[in-house]
Amino acid sequence: MPNPARHAPVRHLALLLSTAWILAGCSTAGHPAAPVAAPADPATGMPAGYLAPARVPQVTAVLPPAPQAGSARYEADRQIFKDTRKLEGTPRWALATSDVDGKVPVMLKHFSCAVGVQLDAAKLPRLSGLLERVDLDADRVTAPAKQANHRLRPFQIDDGAVCQSKDRLAHSFDYPSGHATWGWSVGLILAELAPDRATDIDLRARAFADSRVVCGAHNFSAIEAGAMNAATIVAALHGEPAFRQDLASVRGELDSYRRSAAPVDGQQCAAEKDLIQAAPY
Repeated sequence: MPNPARHAPVRHLALLLSTAWILAGCSTAGHPAAPVAAPADPATGMPAGYLAPARVPQVTAVLPPAPQAGSARYEADRQIFKDTRKLEGTPRWALATSDVDGKVPVMLKHFSCAVGVQLDAAKLPRLSGLLERVDLDADRVTAPAKQANHRLRPFQIDDGAVCQSKDRLAHSFDYPSGHATWGWSVGLILAELAPDRATDIDLRARAFADSRVVCGAHNFSAIEAGAMNAATIVAALHGEPAFRQDLASVRGELDSYRRSAAPVDGQQCAAEKDLIQAAPY
């Protein structure tokens, strides 16, 4: 004959677990989860990324050197810049101008069509917090490579229209592209979180990088290096337990959000895909 007392703790534990899951589900549905908070860097007091200084990839040892004057790659960069100036005033130019803004809430909007729902940063605090930290890591990895290469931007070599302020761009070097690095970093992470949308997400990441060539802000070689740079960064991030833990939490947040979020405008998204599928160079 079963002993009710012996099974009472098991039933009690099951009840507690089921209640916790219900409460967690209600919290996700009714209130956004707490954001992934960036800890302060002990040395500077500023928000920190995921990578400790000793674990920041040294991409100058990974990336090929920037093209040198007189080389085939250097001349190819010049020709692509000249050829793509004809895009000024076209819908692709307008998209490139929009893609200049790489802040996290705007990046999520840039990738909404690719993911298939309207990505709202206010409703995705954990995803937004994770990307803010990744952005810090991407900047820390990219800055030394730019300084090491001292590559001039295309409009500093040949005359041509640019879709944003030349004065502002001239304060930093061309190679590797920070925007391309950032776009591919976001794309690789989103593709992992939403693998059923990976092809469209990767296409949008490529288009975000292509926008830097269309804009005239970067040479083609710089956006190629940006893709390699991003792959190096994201690989390093996966070696960090804190990143993996946050990524698992973000996956649950995004999965829940996608089940209830407003769908994208199918006609608008089809037009965007048509615009970005063909490379502009």
